[in-house]
Amino acid sequence: MRQIVESNSRASTIIAFVLIPLSGLATDVYIPSLPDMASAFHTGSVNIQQTLILFLISYGVAQFFAGSILDSFGRYKIGLISLFVFTISNIFIIHAHSLEMVYAMRVVQGASTAFIVVGKRAFFVDVFTGEKQKHYTSLLTIVWATAPITAPFLGGFLQSSFGWASNFYLLGIYSGLMLIFELFFGGETLRYPVAFKGKKIMHVYKKLIGTFDFSFGILVLGISYSIVMVFGMSVPFIVEHKYHLSPVVTGYCALLSGTALLFGGVIGKMLKKGTIPMNASKANITQIGLIFLMMIASSLFNQLPLMMVFVVLIHLMVGLVYNLFFTYCLTRFPKNAGMASGITSGGSYMVTSVFSTVVLALIHVTNESALALCYLTLAILAAIALFSIRAYGKSGRRQVAI
Repeated sequence: MRQIVESNSRASTIIAFVLIPLSGLATDVYIPSLPDMASAFHTGSVNIQQTLILFLISYGVAQFFAGSILDSFGRYKIGLISLFVFTISNIFIIHAHSLEMVYAMRVVQGASTAFIVVGKRAFFVDVFTGEKQKHYTSLLTIVWATAPITAPFLGGFLQSSFGWASNFYLLGIYSGLMLIFELFFGGETLRYPVAFKGKKIMHVYKKLIGTFDFSFGILVLGISYSIVMVFGMSVPFIVEHKYHLSPVVTGYCALLSGTALLFGGVIGKMLKKGTIPMNASKANITQIGLIFLMMIASSLFNQLPLMMVFVVLIHLMVGLVYNLFFTYCLTRFPKNAGMASGITSGGSYMVTSVFSTVVLALIHVTNESALALCYLTLAILAAIALFSIRAYGKSGRRQVAI
């Protein structure tokens, strides 16, 4: 197998950073196109929103196993195959004549994206050591956060100019170019393959998932991010159907949401006092208060800018909680950091997909009041999970300090 050469390490590092936001790009870039896609496939908003949910489920499930497979069989060939599959899947979506074909290809995209992203995260551990490794890995969440900020903004312009299919042309060209660059500059980075022993791997998975605060931490992550996903899947219909504005405006709204999420994460990283569950609970209580204010304001006024003020503040709290508990879960099992990372990321996406689907099935979001009701439902569920974690800590078991 071709090993990566030192002269190509810089180019391979750039490729890795460019591919890290792929999961966010694959979900967020076509958010402004959801109403147009619903019209093109003669279906309702709930059915077209399932293209996002199916991607999240597939991406989440695949991450559970991607780390173990890549640790045993290498990163490079699996990465190339995954990039090829992802590229081709976009062609099938562009020429799809049925929604079922789009569903199938989104499942394929979720799984292939998991192998690409998990492999590129491992790249920085494989190639770099010491302070350089610490520096590069600390940039991963910042680089990932560029997708929720820029993707819908870009997607809004593509939708307005060329229609919904242009977003999938963009994804196909993007992954196709990365595939070509990988063929020229990439190589295998895994130095010490681990024997693939299913029984031993399943024992570790069982131990991690069976740990109360770890599992509930993933639950908090998934429910928190559901707030962002519900907004992302609903805002195109509020903007374009209720206010009769262009997809570009949807892109601006998603840009504000992504920016709030990023800054919330930065605030979470800066907190130095208190335990993680306590700080997350304070943010959650603040979030619930903001949601009640949003419900009152939406009953009195029907203004998109006012709605976005509350969305930004609520999503700021989401970013704070998400940053805190992502750290909580990743550091819970230092001896099994790789598997903990896969379960944390994959599990949270699965929780997000389930809760987003259920909430949107129960509450049909066509205006600010319905969106606020979705927010309130999810925030209360997050509060219950946070209370359970704090009770677990007070029972004499592990409490994590920042």
